[in-house]
Amino acid sequence: MGFRVNIVANVKFGILLMKILILGAGVTGSAVADAFASEENDIVVIDFRQELLDALKERFDIATVTGNAAHPSVLEQAGVFDTDMVIAVTDRDETNMLACMIINTLYSRPKTIARVRAIDYLKNPKLFGPNGIPVDIVISPEQIVMESIRNLIEFPGVLHISEFAGGLVRLFSVKVGPDGFLTGKKIKTLKERLSGGKTRVVAIFRLGKPLCVNGEACIETGDEVFLVAPRNEVLRVLKELNKWEPPLKRIIIAGGGHVGKRLALALEDDHQVKVIEKDPRRANKIANDLNNTVVLLGDCADESLLLDESIDSADLFCAITDNDGVNIISASLAKSLGARKTICLLNHISYTKLLPGTGIDVTVLPNQETLGSILKHVRRGDVAQVTSLCGGTAEAIEAIAHGNNAEDSVVGRRVDTINFPEGIVMGALIRNNEVISIHHDTVFAENDHVVMFAMDKRLVSNIEKIFQPLT
Repeated sequence: MGFRVNIVANVKFGILLMKILILGAGVTGSAVADAFASEENDIVVIDFRQELLDALKERFDIATVTGNAAHPSVLEQAGVFDTDMVIAVTDRDETNMLACMIINTLYSRPKTIARVRAIDYLKNPKLFGPNGIPVDIVISPEQIVMESIRNLIEFPGVLHISEFAGGLVRLFSVKVGPDGFLTGKKIKTLKERLSGGKTRVVAIFRLGKPLCVNGEACIETGDEVFLVAPRNEVLRVLKELNKWEPPLKRIIIAGGGHVGKRLALALEDDHQVKVIEKDPRRANKIANDLNNTVVLLGDCADESLLLDESIDSADLFCAITDNDGVNIISASLAKSLGARKTICLLNHISYTKLLPGTGIDVTVLPNQETLGSILKHVRRGDVAQVTSLCGGTAEAIEAIAHGNNAEDSVVGRRVDTINFPEGIVMGALIRNNEVISIHHDTVFAENDHVVMFAMDKRLVSNIEKIFQPLT
């Protein structure tokens, strides 16, 4: 579950704050800064690229330091001495690891999270073990994104799917069609078809805006509906909602980078996989590392190449190069040429505005996927899992209940006595590794895992407050 942050009081208008030092102002660092600055935290960002820091300062109320993030003098200038957490997400694995080593050697207080991308560093568990490189939490965005795409391939009828409670529970969303089962239904009429309380509608987004979820809420065409269900119920629920689709077997991956190679490795034994890579050296390398995958040297946006590779019989075209424009163009082209389904990776969320009319079925936002893996270690309270959703505006959280002798503790209280504000919805309750139904008279017990959906991340502090561990 990771570590808990020992927060020293840093108060602004009565709100307990954290001082967070972010190493790297690139795409990931900017997304992390965005997430935490909007929650009134004390944020400092280090990068040697002044233009990136200037852009961040224009957008957020943060401090910046220009320089090498692994230099002690730069870290000290950024106030590492009284920092609660350091998040190292520069573009270089070596800089991230070295910075964490220096912090561990010279300074006692900050906890560290480091992004490590290269498989060579990650495949040996001893490297970050007790006697290895001193990093509290290692995250691999490429692995996280790969797993997200693999989940979408497993359940092709959904727009998003993520796991909670060690895989016992899944959160997923579907798009409501004009003649779908959900169309025109009130939530209170769905209970019988949705597994008697174990599967729940937790959010409805209409034109990108959240709606209040209660029994009277009515679902309309075009809505994105989020549901929480036990893992073994997801397929049945998708069939009930007419959202089940045949398995995706013939898959073309555009881009043989870190994510593409990982995805091919994960799929090649059970699927027919082809990878298109334009760089000859990279194509040769991954061809040697993959056993049952066809590696093609070429441009994934080349119509003749796609036609030669029978794109019209492909179940999935997955555009995951490091160029958003190429991903949009190639996925749209593949769809127009007959690919059954397309997934498009986008590093810049603003580009999602370009997608209507392209035919692209699903988008994956790496920064959003990575953010959840960081947030679960930063959230106050006993938090086991976090998923950032809807461009970072909403969150799903798995928190653990404790009797902490405070009046806000949920242990021993009925669900209907918990004064959550509107916008926080109970999704699932897991007790002793078993998913149980949630009703108004359900009483929380010690160590219950509770999965909740916060339609606005500003509501998360309400969850943190009542799921504080014993101190």
